[in-house]
Amino acid sequence: MAAAAAEQAASGSTTGGPHVLVVPYPAQGHMQPLLHLASLLAARGLRLTVVATPATVYLLAPLLAAHPSSVRPLTFPSAADHDTSGPTSVGADFHAHAAALRAPLGEWLRSRARSDSGDGEGTGRVVAVISDFFCAWTQPLAAEVGVPRLVFAPSGVLATAATHSLFRRMPRAPEGDAGRGYAVSFPALPGAPAFPWRQISRMYRSYVEGGAGGSSDEHAEAIKDNFLWNLESAAFVCNTCHPLEGKYLDAQPLEDLAGKRVWAVGPVAPPPDSTGEHDPGTASDVTAWLDAFPDSSVAYVSFGTMMVPPPAHAAALASALERSGTPFVWASATTKLPDRFEERAAAAGTGLVLRGWAPQVAALRHRAVGCFVTHCGWNSVMESAAAGVPMLAWPMAADQFFNARLAVEEARVAVAASWGGFGGVPDAEDLARALSEVVGEAGAGVRARAKELAVMLEEAVGEGGSTRRELDGLVQELRELGSGR
Repeated sequence: MAAAAAEQAASGSTTGGPHVLVVPYPAQGHMQPLLHLASLLAARGLRLTVVATPATVYLLAPLLAAHPSSVRPLTFPSAADHDTSGPTSVGADFHAHAAALRAPLGEWLRSRARSDSGDGEGTGRVVAVISDFFCAWTQPLAAEVGVPRLVFAPSGVLATAATHSLFRRMPRAPEGDAGRGYAVSFPALPGAPAFPWRQISRMYRSYVEGGAGGSSDEHAEAIKDNFLWNLESAAFVCNTCHPLEGKYLDAQPLEDLAGKRVWAVGPVAPPPDSTGEHDPGTASDVTAWLDAFPDSSVAYVSFGTMMVPPPAHAAALASALERSGTPFVWASATTKLPDRFEERAAAAGTGLVLRGWAPQVAALRHRAVGCFVTHCGWNSVMESAAAGVPMLAWPMAADQFFNARLAVEEARVAVAASWGGFGGVPDAEDLARALSEVVGEAGAGVRARAKELAVMLEEAVGEGGSTRRELDGLVQELRELGSGR
């Protein structure tokens, strides 16, 4: 018995909880929240197999270290393998990723979906699949072997429902002058929100503008099929919470998500003292730099890992920061900044430009940061909300306009920098005025609301909170699947 237990421990396997297959989409902004959710599930006794490729398996290291006996990687070489540390696209990469993994994963899943299956490592049969909403090709695989598939949405429920509504209803802007000012309404959502056509995801607009009846391009068709497959799933699991999106969560079942249950389990990111920031030296340097500034006086600027603002947009923001005299930390990655802007800021001691990785969570939690200039990617919105920092919202593409509308008009924890996206460069003076609405004394009101929201998020993930109840309910559902009920 002791020898068997030792052998099992050495193999990194465990017995007991139900076995769930987790399939992330290989882009960092999608992978990280799903891996955070996986950690929460493993901590509650579930056994997980997490799919990776050679280029993404390193991202699993913290999860594997924290749960060595209940989580294991399943690595497939992929024709779509690419570096996930920077921008990635949804299109050719999307289609190639699905094409490369569908066959080998299907074979693996068929071998582990039988009630008497075993792989010699104690994992047992798979009772459910949880996969990213860009991995809906797993839906027919799961259906084939008779196990439920749950959709993980790294976006909020508003953006998730609206995006699926587009591919379900297929609205289209009229041609010519009739299309000017056209807005897409979402009548099945609370408040029937409407968004100008230019604010609708380029992924969708490119599909319907590809020709009469839609594009015949196989990549575009794969994207449409993806969202329709999601609507066949057993449920949606969203990285959101009732304090932020209760308006939509309380309206369940949502027609735009085919009436499927939405589990609101966010924020899934661990608390700041356990984020595993992988460059503590950089975090310490940024913290030390921020220590010199008064409370709520500094703007933290980041457009995420996938969004690079065009040079004209970056120049407008740089000019606004200089005109307003707002101290800043700019996580610029590959952004092209105006000539000598960085040198001027460094010489004056009012600006710090970071290339490469930036300690965003640590920066947002610093007392000196009073504003987050953000593209409103959902991970950034959640991190800002949890930190109690108001946003200067500058959406560019994808789900960002939905997220920005939520932050500005509903939660009222943000001020709009621009609604023009890539197509419109705001005036630097207008940006400077927007900065002054958030940073310093003028931003006291929006900052107070942001801090109130942060308290509500903390309560949601705490004992008895709404997020904790949702997570426990999800785990119970997976346990019942494992018990065969």
